[in-house]
Amino acid sequence: MSQTPITSDRSTTHVADGTWSRTLLNKVPQVTVLFWVVKILSTTVGETAADFLNSNVGLGLSATTALMAVLLAVVLVVQFSAKKYVPVVYWLAVVLISVVGTLFSDNLVDNYGVSLWTTSAIFGACLIASFVAWYRSEKTLSIHTIVTRRREAYYWLTILFTFALGTSAGDLVAEKLAVGYFPSALIFGGVIAAITAVFYALKANAVIAFWAAYIITRPFGASMGDFLTAPTKDGGLGLGTNGTSAIFLAVIVACVAWFTVKAKRDERELEAA
Repeated sequence: MSQTPITSDRSTTHVADGTWSRTLLNKVPQVTVLFWVVKILSTTVGETAADFLNSNVGLGLSATTALMAVLLAVVLVVQFSAKKYVPVVYWLAVVLISVVGTLFSDNLVDNYGVSLWTTSAIFGACLIASFVAWYRSEKTLSIHTIVTRRREAYYWLTILFTFALGTSAGDLVAEKLAVGYFPSALIFGGVIAAITAVFYALKANAVIAFWAAYIITRPFGASMGDFLTAPTKDGGLGLGTNGTSAIFLAVIVACVAWFTVKAKRDERELEAA
């Protein structure tokens, strides 16, 4: 699934934006099959890496959340400072925001006793508010027009809420409602397949279809992460967080390396045109 294709990541759109009026090159990659593969892998890594740092390393939820939030802030500073889409920086931010979104949800549930129903409602409301504010300000939610600082800020805030909501919703369905990890993954995967079918068969709005799929990939990835790592007695495969995180991170690194090669090749072609 993709939104309307663009020929390059170098948007020439000019947007009047008050104090943030400086026009940027589009900061988000084209939406391809490989984009979705890396996105789903990053959601699963967010779940497994958060569990690994919390349990295996023994940092605890609060310390892990603080550490990862600081790392995310540093990477986002670099991301915002960049004048164009840089694959390594962009996808590192996605992985870290996935981890932080997971930890936000886990902290509320495990440390403060907030129910999964409540956290799902809270993050759902935050996500809706983010979309509303973004659209009222910019009149678009398209990721192909991330060409100002303000739009980029809305974009990353929205993504943070999708990850936090996805973690809560995935745990709610799999654990609280006792559906189980693998059946939950099948359910969320079925929803993604339905969104894709509606998009292609009925020519649904590309922006709405993109964000609907983006939101659902998070609980899908969270359910898959739990299924792969949870002990067999809890309905998982018992593969553990170490190996699972390492394998998925290796695949992400390989994909990002390809994105980097492709971006440089596209840049050379644009310069030669």
